[in-house]
Amino acid sequence: MKRLRVLVLLHPDLVPPDSLHGYSEQEIHSWKTEFDVVSTLRASGHDVRPLGVQNELKLIRDEIESWKPDIVFNLLEQFHGDPTYDQNVASYLELLRIPYTGCNPRGLILARGKDLSKKLLLYHRIPVPAFAVFPMRRKIKRPARLALPLIVKSISEDASYGIAQASLVDSDEKLNERVTFIHERIGTAAIAEQYIDGREIYVGVVGNERLRVLPIWELDFGDLPPGTSRIATEKVKHDLDYQQPRHQAGAGEGPFARGVLAHRQDRQARLPHPGT
Repeated sequence: MKRLRVLVLLHPDLVPPDSLHGYSEQEIHSWKTEFDVVSTLRASGHDVRPLGVQNELKLIRDEIESWKPDIVFNLLEQFHGDPTYDQNVASYLELLRIPYTGCNPRGLILARGKDLSKKLLLYHRIPVPAFAVFPMRRKIKRPARLALPLIVKSISEDASYGIAQASLVDSDEKLNERVTFIHERIGTAAIAEQYIDGREIYVGVVGNERLRVLPIWELDFGDLPPGTSRIATEKVKHDLDYQQPRHQAGAGEGPFARGVLAHRQDRQARLPHPGT
């Protein structure tokens, strides 16, 4: 494999150290993905340079012009503290005509809004849950066509941000409360979707003209207390204190992501084409 110069873009607070030694599990959790990417690229023989970027595009241009990387590994999920600006970073990389990983600007824009992505799926005759959007500073009223129970989310945030057990609502009063929570605490419009009880499955797909499906993962909730809904809350995904007791001896199985549906073993990782 050709040795490449790889510029890794990430948030300044997530620039990883060279080693995990001396860091607590809580500290490692915040930048574990960034550490894995950088260390794996280096272990594969590439010349890697992490660059923390928060609100200055000039840093990116200066590094590209001076260091001349072969490709940018884009791990930025926000710019200027706003996650909806991630597509602008990808657009800037395209203007600089530098190969980069991740979705192109169009893909990021289409995927950002849960309402728009559902409309696109419906256009292609792929069933999706019924839903309604509740913009900020508007009266909250459930459409008659939208039956309870519903699950309420931010229309644009990901990674289960703002999702809790209270997100599952079975009355108009609870719907009003949760939509208000999203508006005031998360700061975005809310989307309420028809709740469908079932399995939580994650499927990753990469590629441009040729698509490649990555191993499938399922979130195994294990034994939950009575009355607990089987939904991937923010706590389930990100709260280490919440997860930890469920991994101690004799504590039983709790909600934690495991690759129980990996349909194939594929350990090869390649740097994708620009805009993948």
